[in-house]
Amino acid sequence: MDKKILDVCCGGRMFWFDKKNPNVLFLDRRVVAPIMVGKGKNARTFSCQPDEIMDFRNLRITTSSYSLVVFDPPHLITLGNKSYMAKKYGTLDKKTWRSDLTKGFAECFRVLKQDGVLIFKWNECEIPIKEILKLTPVAPLFGHISGKASKTHWIAFMKI
Repeated sequence: MDKKILDVCCGGRMFWFDKKNPNVLFLDRRVVAPIMVGKGKNARTFSCQPDEIMDFRNLRITTSSYSLVVFDPPHLITLGNKSYMAKKYGTLDKKTWRSDLTKGFAECFRVLKQDGVLIFKWNECEIPIKEILKLTPVAPLFGHISGKASKTHWIAFMKI
């Protein structure tokens, strides 16, 4: 079956209702073995197990292959690599995050079919969304702010 949806930074697949959706190719540049977090009834397991290991800045995927692309890149630049937050969400390099995200947007739009949709998720706890939107040549169609502090942005783009 040809998959129609691509998630280029799947992480723990946290926002997916069906974490094994057969229509989605789940990618990430890292693998995180299952780890336990918390104690007692609050204990939970986290892991990052992509279908394929691939870096969002250089996707080994044919141009115009997917109808829907999901791009939820790491958004933190100040964490130590061994922290739980870094393991859960990944990190961006303090010096190269702009070029890394610019490449990521370019790759997402490259693999997206004509009239395809890109769903982008960003938490602006460290970098404001206005700085991120400067990195893509495509204007967003609409978006929604969520989270307790209203810092998570869900934004839709269409390749027209």
